Amino acid sequence: MNDRITKVDHAALRVNQAFVISLLLIAFVFNVPWLVGLVAVVMLIGTALRQPGFKWAYTGFLKPRGLVRPDVIEDNPQPHVFAQGLGGGVLVLGVAGFWVGSSLVGWILAWVVVALAALNLFVGFCAGCFVYYWLSRLRVPGFAAQPMAGTFPGMRPSRKAG
Repeated sequence: MNDRITKVDHAALRVNQAFVISLLLIAFVFNVPWLVGLVAVVMLIGTALRQPGFKWAYTGFLKPRGLVRPDVIEDNPQPHVFAQGLGGGVLVLGVAGFWVGSSLVGWILAWVVVALAALNLFVGFCAGCFVYYWLSRLRVPGFAAQPMAGTFPGMRPSRKAG
């Protein structure tokens, strides 16, 4: 067992993914590129704080009202933080595309983030976590966490029975 394994509330991660997907879809439907920038900023602030960027909505509103229940699982938090930062970085590149007049690039990059967040939310596969674990496997400095024993890199760990 890895010494970096701790408790991670996957409900907070899923709420974060749902907010990212929803806000980026709203941005696309109503052609509001600044909203893409706002989502990028929230994701990058969350990365700096080492927590889901939209965790405030989970802890301040959804969880206290019983709308979302905690789903605390033993897991490595570092890959999730990396994945969020990677998504935020992709959105920053998308905002740069908007800024230089290439809406197509901006929306394509926003849709990449939507697709990967949806893959994580609905299937339980975190592409950013997968990249993190491969960087760890290649012994890239700063990427030390290993996948949970018996899990495929990037897949959400399952609950232990009992």
